[in-house]
Amino acid sequence: MIKAEYSRYVLHFKEPAITSRQTMTEKETFFITLRDEKCPSLFGIGEAAIFRGLSADDRPDYESALSVLCDDINNGSVNLVRDSDGAYTLNGYRHLYSSIMFGLESAVVDLNIRSGHCPPSMVPWEKGESAITINGLVWMGNSQQMLKRIDEKLSAGFKCVKLKIGGIDFNDEMRLLSYIRERFDKSRLLLRLDANGAFTPDNALERLDALSRYDIHSIEQPIRAGQWESMAAICADSPIPIALDEELIGSHNTDFKRLMLDTIRPQMIILKPSLCGGLSDAREWCDEADRRGIGWWYTSALESNIGLNAIAREVSSLAVEGRPCASWPQGLGTGNLYTNNIPYPLHLDSDRLTRLQ
Repeated sequence: MIKAEYSRYVLHFKEPAITSRQTMTEKETFFITLRDEKCPSLFGIGEAAIFRGLSADDRPDYESALSVLCDDINNGSVNLVRDSDGAYTLNGYRHLYSSIMFGLESAVVDLNIRSGHCPPSMVPWEKGESAITINGLVWMGNSQQMLKRIDEKLSAGFKCVKLKIGGIDFNDEMRLLSYIRERFDKSRLLLRLDANGAFTPDNALERLDALSRYDIHSIEQPIRAGQWESMAAICADSPIPIALDEELIGSHNTDFKRLMLDTIRPQMIILKPSLCGGLSDAREWCDEADRRGIGWWYTSALESNIGLNAIAREVSSLAVEGRPCASWPQGLGTGNLYTNNIPYPLHLDSDRLTRLQ
């Protein structure tokens, strides 16, 4: 029988992480550990990566929900079963909280891999035989700070850079983009932007038109989530491809996913399993997007290396399955943000993330 427990952990940023919504110096997270009573040394660990201030999971009873989940696993209420090969499966179980579902699903995957039941599509990642191309993330700051960070990413060899915008003067942000394009044209460097909802329905198209002169690959969430009619109009008329991000938070129902994609018709979606329903729901988003010719990529929601590795496993698996978007630069470059990250055999060489043996 499987026994479960959870623990709380606080990650500390090396320097304040600034978005258009907030400034963070630390991030709370939780780890779910599953152990087989017949072999106490065998365990699987996953990360319930709550994102305070953004996630739909940010509720007063969050830790109580984790405790109840562990109790339910321990008394057999959660249908965690072994198949004929001895691998554990959740057998259709879904938790209300995205981050808890992500933590539980990734803990089950980790338990299976440690017990010798690695899914074939994940074998290349586990053996260190595959690499994931990632984008370089440039956090907000004043113009001098951002310029320094941009230089660091370009010097490190990133071929795709993502800038958080909306936190400083728009003209200063335009000058930063101009600085990049003076050095690297679009054939040498992909430029992604993340507005985190900083624009309004009234000024979004004007700003997108101004930004388009810099050959932008895509921009995430130009206006705040929940404004479907306005977002649909922006997606239809924008000179820059639009990627939905916060729009996906808390949207777990299959029919709701389909309705959103068919109503807004974005060019791309951003998948953060901790925020959009867990690994299984993120996979469903992929399926629905692929059917509609909508692009996608995975992004970390500031998880520790435990959660980051779980997402990398999934992306690597999708690549093995032949999903074209899995070869795009993914947003998995957050492993070096913390002073006290969990040691894990992840290695970043230029813009390629691998697992060391």
